[in-house]
Amino acid sequence: MDKPPRKLYIKTFGCQMNEYDSSRMRDLLASTHGLTPAREPQDADCILLNTCSVREKAQEKVFSQLGQWRPLKQRKPDLVIGVGGCVASQEGAMILRRAPYVDIVFGPQTLHRLPAMLDKVIAKQKRAVDVTFPEIEKFDCLPPPGARGVKAFVSIMEGCSKYCSFCIVPYTRGTEFSRPVDDVLYEIHGLARQGVREITLLGQNVNAYRGARHTDNGGGTMDFAELLHHTAAVDGVERLRYTTSHPRDCTEAQAAAHGEIPELAGHLHLPVQSGADRILKLMKRGYSVAEYCDWIDKVRAARPDISFSADFIVGFPGETDADFHATLDLIARVGYDQSFSFIYSPRPGTPAADLPDDVPMAVKKERLAELQKRINAQAAAISARMVGSTQRILVEGVSRDHRRNGQNAAADTTNGQRAPVQMTGRTENNRVVNFPGDLAMVGQMINVQITEALPNSLRGVAVRAI
Repeated sequence: MDKPPRKLYIKTFGCQMNEYDSSRMRDLLASTHGLTPAREPQDADCILLNTCSVREKAQEKVFSQLGQWRPLKQRKPDLVIGVGGCVASQEGAMILRRAPYVDIVFGPQTLHRLPAMLDKVIAKQKRAVDVTFPEIEKFDCLPPPGARGVKAFVSIMEGCSKYCSFCIVPYTRGTEFSRPVDDVLYEIHGLARQGVREITLLGQNVNAYRGARHTDNGGGTMDFAELLHHTAAVDGVERLRYTTSHPRDCTEAQAAAHGEIPELAGHLHLPVQSGADRILKLMKRGYSVAEYCDWIDKVRAARPDISFSADFIVGFPGETDADFHATLDLIARVGYDQSFSFIYSPRPGTPAADLPDDVPMAVKKERLAELQKRINAQAAAISARMVGSTQRILVEGVSRDHRRNGQNAAADTTNGQRAPVQMTGRTENNRVVNFPGDLAMVGQMINVQITEALPNSLRGVAVRAI
């Protein structure tokens, strides 16, 4: 290849952490190689697939996608194709053997080495693999992040040291490590100066954060609750969220923060996985249902209007009807607003993969449908109660429906006057709200009166700027 690639296309599977990593890859390769985003893979000179190994048949999904890109490589031999993320970490060089048209394989902790790996491919026509775990080096080598709208993710810690019996994450992302406090706050300040108004702090177990303080600030470490206070104090930050917490790492200070920090959104995602103590023990979650509920109660005492969402695994090996109904009881007791719920499927290399998967698939599907039906009914009831209320909204931009219908926000006029544009934002409890407005609202916190509850969103009318 005579010159470096000019356009970059990234496809991302998985969680917010993967979304964050993909955005950092764009920043990095724009800085080192001048790559600009390509709208479609066929327009790109470099294609990256950022993978996730949490869902069932993750590897098959990856190779299916790679197979779709293979003809692009055949038509353009200089095209560079790379695979990163958790599946890359798990499979390593095997990806090259199964898909020999792939040039680069890198793990979640080695994405900062992409420029050197890309240079190696360009200069030597030699493929590159690096799925090691250098931990904090990754963040030391990345450029300052660029803002892409009024919201941004900030990774404060990575990895997991809990080793739940069903989970592959500790093996693909390594054990827990926290970024230094100054590095995290420097990144947040930089994003706020670029117009970001909502920050979401990210980590596999975000509340396990224990970041090193600079010696000029007394040394030692800062815990997660204190970091929440410092983040909320950054000039320009109007709203603060975090995900994902682990119940074992919850603290009194974290619960209290929900009543002490106005910027902290009234929504908390706290995975539970099951409402049966016997299943939680098999999962090696490290807490009981009573302990989980005690912490829910402490947060709700600090912030009575808070909403909760959770992760659930249905049909874990050995789950009985009684175990499943205990989960339904927990759903009713907490009153979850949303959920991420899945049928259990074994992950090779995890302890649970050795357990007899003795729950029939038909039963798993029935249980999942019932669980989702219960939570959807609770969510619909909460949405209905919101009609007539006034909600605090961060205006994010033009609504998806407005864009889908091909309307031009800048050109819409009625009788010579600019017509209202359908704008969008989210409530404290993380619901999408669409309402008439204009582009000048983007980045503002406004009050919106809710007029209608739809299955996946709310409608409203702007009241006034806050």
